[in-house]
Order: sequence, then C-alpha cells, then structure tokens
Amino acid sequence: MKFLLKPIQWIYCLYALTMFIVLMLGVLPFVVVALFLGKIKGGNLIYNACKIWGFVWYFFVGLKHKNIYEVPHDATRQYIFVANHISYLDIPPAFMSFNQPLRVLGKYEMSKVPVFGFIYRNTAVLVDRSSATGRAKSVRILKSYLRKHISIFLFPEGTFNLTGKPLKEFFDGAFRMAIETQTPIKPVLFVDTEDRLHYRSLFSLTPGLCRSVFLNEIEVEGLTLEDLPRLKETVYKLMEAGMRRYRHY
Repeated sequence: MKFLLKPIQWIYCLYALTMFIVLMLGVLPFVVVALFLGKIKGGNLIYNACKIWGFVWYFFVGLKHKNIYEVPHDATRQYIFVANHISYLDIPPAFMSFNQPLRVLGKYEMSKVPVFGFIYRNTAVLVDRSSATGRAKSVRILKSYLRKHISIFLFPEGTFNLTGKPLKEFFDGAFRMAIETQTPIKPVLFVDTEDRLHYRSLFSLTPGLCRSVFLNEIEVEGLTLEDLPRLKETVYKLMEAGMRRYRHY
C-alpha cells in the first residue's frame, strides 16, 4: 500500500514546491519596493508580505496554521521570542505566528537558495556561525532592532534537533541578549512541523495542522550575566515540559 501511495506523495510535494516558488515570485516586487523604504519601514513591509505569503501557501497545499496561547499574549510588548527547531517547515510559522513588528535571526546558508534566498536575506538578520565576527555583527544588528521596539525571533538550539529528545542543548546568545537589553523572553513551540515535513526529506511533506504554542513569558528585569545559566535552564525546562505535553517522547 505504501508503495502505491509513494507516487502520490511525490506529486503532492512537487506541487507544494512549485506553489512555494510561484508565490515567492509574487513577493519579489514588494521586496524590491521595500528596499527603498529603509530598514524599519521597508523591513516591516517585507515581513508582512512574507506573512501573507505563508498563509496563502498553506491554503494551497492543505496546511492549517493555529496559534495556541497558554497564557494571554500582549502583542504591544517587545519580546525575544525563542522556539524549538526540527524542520524546514519551521520557517513559515516564524513569520505567521506573530502579530507585531519582528525580525528573525536566520542561517546565512539559507540566503543561497534561489529566489527564496534573495527575499530571506532582506527579511531576516543573517548569522554565519562559523565566523566569530559574523556572530558578533548579527548580535549588534538584533540589539539595534530591540532599541527600536521591534521584537526578535531565534532558535536557541541553533540548528535542527536530531537528538530524539524534546530539545537539544541551547546556545547562550538569546539569553545573554535578553539580560543585556532587559527584554523578556517569550517561548514558542512548533509542535507539528516535524510531522508535516521531516528533516530527513523534502519529499515527506503532508497536509494537516501546524500549531504554534505560546508559553508564559520569562521576565529578566534585574538579572545580570551571572544569572544567565539559571535563565537558560528555566526557559529550557519550560519548553521541554511543553513539548512533552503536546508530543509523546
């Protein structure tokens, strides 16, 4: 039976990829216009265009996005959003889940993808993790957005979680930045993306629900860098418990 369904799966994935590219081409004019509007106004335009693109692409390929708020969320506040990372499908909800000005920290390698890469590098703050200079520059840019009351989003795991556990070990960056800028952390869980698109293959995409779960925010007011390990552990345990509630490990 699985052998008979394989061709249907491939056809569906090729269709989804085609729609991904076609709709991305539709976003390009907005990106070009936005380049003349500056980093803030233009960046906000690109972000909103990508958000609309995500919802339209989801519609055409049979995916359904849903936000779940375990506690009330104040979209007027500024946050450092952190989320788990296990699928290429984590990228669309990084834009679709948030109804406030936002900038995403993304991997430099993704900017090399044709069409998508051009839009991505003009939407996200790119980081080259192989370069200490590159990492420091990306942190400076993120802090500049925080000073302009724009929230930021990043994956504290740094890359895909291939451990088989709810989360892999976190890097310090998000938590150091939160303390240095006194910006609260808001954990978000992408609990279905691995089921919709497994990291092993781009041809594993299946239609269905994709939930983003907003957990309780973590205040950092008054914390110093000496509190960094405890802050990181607090966020890790909160997200790990959330992943266990929504998925079976």
